[in-house]
Amino acid sequence: MFQEFFTEHRTLVFLLGVIIVVLPFLVYYVITALRHHPKGLIAAALSNMGERFGYYIMNAVLALFIVSKFGLSDAQAGAIYSVFYCLIYILSLVGGIIADKTQNYNRTIQWGLIVMALGYVALSIPLFGTDANGFIVDGGGAWWTILIVTCISLLLIAFGNGLFKGNLQALVGKMYDNFEAEAAKKSPEALAEAKERRDSGFQIFYVFINIGGVIAPFIAPLIREWWLKIHNFVYNADMPALCHDVINGGDVTEKFTATMSQSVIDPSLVQGTTEFCSSYIDVFNSGIHFSFIASVIAMAISLTIFLISKKKFPQPAKKDTAKIVEYTAEEKAAMAKEIKQRMAALFAVLGIAIFFWFSFHQNGQSLSFFARDFVSSEAVAPEIWQALNPFFVIVLTPIIMIAFAALTRKGKAISTPKKIGIGMGIAACAYLFLMVLSFINNYPSAEDFRALLDPVKLGPWVLIVTYFFLTVAELFISPLGLSFVSKVAPRHMVGLCQGLWLGATAVGNIFLWIGPLMYNAWPIQYCWLVFAIVCVISMAVMFGMVKWLERVAK
Repeated sequence: MFQEFFTEHRTLVFLLGVIIVVLPFLVYYVITALRHHPKGLIAAALSNMGERFGYYIMNAVLALFIVSKFGLSDAQAGAIYSVFYCLIYILSLVGGIIADKTQNYNRTIQWGLIVMALGYVALSIPLFGTDANGFIVDGGGAWWTILIVTCISLLLIAFGNGLFKGNLQALVGKMYDNFEAEAAKKSPEALAEAKERRDSGFQIFYVFINIGGVIAPFIAPLIREWWLKIHNFVYNADMPALCHDVINGGDVTEKFTATMSQSVIDPSLVQGTTEFCSSYIDVFNSGIHFSFIASVIAMAISLTIFLISKKKFPQPAKKDTAKIVEYTAEEKAAMAKEIKQRMAALFAVLGIAIFFWFSFHQNGQSLSFFARDFVSSEAVAPEIWQALNPFFVIVLTPIIMIAFAALTRKGKAISTPKKIGIGMGIAACAYLFLMVLSFINNYPSAEDFRALLDPVKLGPWVLIVTYFFLTVAELFISPLGLSFVSKVAPRHMVGLCQGLWLGATAVGNIFLWIGPLMYNAWPIQYCWLVFAIVCVISMAVMFGMVKWLERVAK
């Protein structure tokens, strides 16, 4: 009986298993945060968790959704994804400037959640360019209109995210400024301990982001699977592309016929090839559209948590503007020199971050396409494997925190810049692993591989290993990068500097489209080799700057 239930509801069983594993870690993080960190940390983390849950529902399926709905190539969908992902972060710079200028972080964050919700509402409406003959493709005005509506929806999400993301992180940084100031009143030892809490605090904050992220990738596949089933269809990752080929005038190939027979529950209900293709694409993508309703609900929950808790969040920028202090010419020169050094150090780390995110955010591009094309998806849909990254973040963070704390107690603390350098080396290992595996299997380009009638696909263990390495790298770079920014940022430029960190991510993201281009044009081991080389060079440069960055961050 259980075996029958598991066979029919594998995705749901997988999700329940993930939740059961994650719950003890969630309790651990809450207890740790309440005992050793500022009071507002949990409220900020929960608000961020709700927003990230809604965001990752969309992000987990975005590239594959654009391909399956509009019949675009991987490279075309990758270009849209790259621009969107760039805007997500570059608009955080705009959001930081708005918050700094208005001196009102709370209202900026609130409007960010509202604007994002509007974008998800637009995405949740299942619009299709159809007429009496089915799906309109070439020359269909409705098709282009719907694509433009989709892009506008993504723009709203990007702008709302820009208002929200960096400014909430800036508030967390200000919490620790106040936390350290209170500790300084007690003793130098208390201040030193409080400063050590900052890195772990940002790691806890980062974990809550990923608690939303670990559940979110299941939502769209579950709803899509249910919607397909009630319309006599079965999920098949290869079917949308094959349907678009037939609709666009392609031949009904042997592969299409074999795949179609596996994609229906009752073959007798299939009326014709064209009708099947049009209906399958509409139903397949309608299920994804409906999943964005969950994103709207998540935005509402996040906004509610933020409004209830906003009195706990500090607004030190307002106090700073109220102070009028006279400085001598020498003091002004010294301050200008310090600010110049701090900003130089910040931009040096931002340069490394660009190459990390260019490599890491292939999880929504090349690695998603790799999961669709080269990894068996009979048991688990390719989008769901993106849950591995947040899952590993939750599980591995306490291990890494404990290891860092043990080294600190022994007087062998690893500085934040050095951790970032190590992280780049670990990221290189992920792509070296994929390169070696692809070389051993003599894989062609993805485009050639998809054309094979019966390609031999890999097991899910390949993605598990890859995401393990990438997640460890992320834990050495992303939360600690945020912590580094909060340390070196001049006090009157906190929001701007957090926006700059996200702006560096945007620069890395604008080049994400290169991944799918290489993935489909070359034997894929060369694609992975490029990312490995980028990570190794970045690691070497970072280690060359470590001593200077350590001096500035003191």
